Amino acid sequence: MIQTLFGSTEEKKTGFFDRMKQAVTRTRENLAESIEDVVSFGREIDRSTLDELEGILIGADLGTATTEEVLGKLRDKADRREIKDVQELKRLLKEELLAILNAVNTRPVQKVEGTPEVILVVGVNGTGKTTTIGKLSQVFRSEGKTVLLCAADTFRAAAIDQLEIWGQRTGTEVIKTKPGGDPAAVLFDALQAASARKTDYVIVDTAGRLHTKTNLMSELEKMRRTAQRIIPGAPHETLLVMDATTGQNGLEQARLFTQSAGVTGIVLAKLDGTAKGGVVVAICRELGLPVRFVGVGEKAGDLLPFDPKEFVDSLFE
Repeated sequence: MIQTLFGSTEEKKTGFFDRMKQAVTRTRENLAESIEDVVSFGREIDRSTLDELEGILIGADLGTATTEEVLGKLRDKADRREIKDVQELKRLLKEELLAILNAVNTRPVQKVEGTPEVILVVGVNGTGKTTTIGKLSQVFRSEGKTVLLCAADTFRAAAIDQLEIWGQRTGTEVIKTKPGGDPAAVLFDALQAASARKTDYVIVDTAGRLHTKTNLMSELEKMRRTAQRIIPGAPHETLLVMDATTGQNGLEQARLFTQSAGVTGIVLAKLDGTAKGGVVVAICRELGLPVRFVGVGEKAGDLLPFDPKEFVDSLFE
């Protein structure tokens, strides 16, 4: 799914990096400047220094487990007096964060033979799921691909209306049914239409809430079975949309979806709205899933493909 997006020109990459830097401004101020304060005035970097760094990393929402993993390695180096100054500390910290991100974000993307490629988008209401689908449509259309949107969140009438608005903004057709209709049935119609037209992508909106969590997961499983019957191997991606501003609180919800919905990747929405962008690292480490895209604003073009090195560099530069 993502291959074409990362095959960018150098100029485009520079543009992505600048936008990423702008998106994580609050996190960078929270993280990098706090580190400067801790290691000011030529202070020796030892275990007590790193104890103070612990609070900074947790404050950036890396989470306790991830913070302990990173600091454990830095403490060993501090004991051997291998961390000479604040610049060396930042370099080593960047290395550790990048290693965690690369462990899951460098996995090869599944190759899809033929069309359409089916992307199921899941997540609880309020995370920015439907907005993310609209932006994702814009990403693919800017690459010259054809896209069909499927309004399978029939539980919430507003979701259908919202998806239609994004369809109009991005020039993308929306396949829908009446509120309260069968999500699997509208998915069936969308996949049949996409197959007949040889559409490149079908992006499927799903319910973020039903009467019980069990019903929600059962509905998602039914949709997966429907997709597989029509398009072998579908859905090819199941993307979980998480709200960056909820930080660690969103991880428990994410675990429920990853266990039950076959999630293959994360889209982190609203990254520009938080000082706790370190949650990206916690997500990768604790969920073992790659971050595919990050949302950095409200406009249709404000969805960036996630690059681990650019993200880590933007936190410190």
